[in-house]
Amino acid sequence: MLTIDPKEIPTAKLHGYLLGAVGPRPIAFASTVNAEGIPNLSPYSFFNVFSANPPILIFSPARRVRNNTTKHTLENVKATKEVVINVVNYDIVQQMSLSSTEYPEGVNEFEKSGLTMVASETVAPFRVKESPVQFECKVVEVRPLGTEGGAGNLVICEVTKMHIDEAVINAQGAIDQDRIDLVSRMGGNWYSRANKGLFEVPKPLSSLGIGVDRIPEGIRLSKVLTGNDLGKLGNVEAMPDQEAVEAFVSESVEVRKVLSSGDTEKIHELARTYLDQNRVVEAWKLLLAGNRE
Repeated sequence: MLTIDPKEIPTAKLHGYLLGAVGPRPIAFASTVNAEGIPNLSPYSFFNVFSANPPILIFSPARRVRNNTTKHTLENVKATKEVVINVVNYDIVQQMSLSSTEYPEGVNEFEKSGLTMVASETVAPFRVKESPVQFECKVVEVRPLGTEGGAGNLVICEVTKMHIDEAVINAQGAIDQDRIDLVSRMGGNWYSRANKGLFEVPKPLSSLGIGVDRIPEGIRLSKVLTGNDLGKLGNVEAMPDQEAVEAFVSESVEVRKVLSSGDTEKIHELARTYLDQNRVVEAWKLLLAGNRE
């Protein structure tokens, strides 16, 4: 058996062991605003529920291991003492992942991830409309656990209002675990889906993905592509150029056939097949070739 003294290995290595061993971990999709009211949205898997009376949730935005800086979420909850914690189900997992991209301060991750802001009733931060359960919270305390990179900060939150999508409620009035279809974090790129098992979501680009807001409207408003599909498309550094699109079309009989049909839904269905196979660049080329904006 491998025996480790935490003080004798690099923090990044220890961090990987902890995330690989302690799971599946629920995800706090935390919505905050800064002192000027600018929204921020980011997921955290150091999270759970700790009390029902009073209703208490705790999540922990850790100091970055690589440079010991803090995250916008932490600065915002310290400044405003408010947060909305949205749960994450399979339908929004790709968009959630895209929102974890470290965009500069002031960039609205709701827009980048293609998720919808909904006004809260008791706090200033917005709720995520697409999340099946949303908790409006007042921050009771922020407790730092250290001052070095990797140190957590316990954000202790009291729920002031809870919103549940009626579609996930069963005949007995309880939350149906199949319908809510929650996802949780494992180690590396791995997630776990309730009753479905493991699946992988590539980490967002360190060079910053373009975001869902940069996807052309004719593609973004597709009747075929899902939020998860759009999340994958938004996690590219740049869209293919016209030359690459034309070369792709000329090399594929399948692509030319579907494009010649002029049927946008069929084009998007084929693109979705590519996305399901993680052929994101090919999906982009097909979609751009078929886009009539």
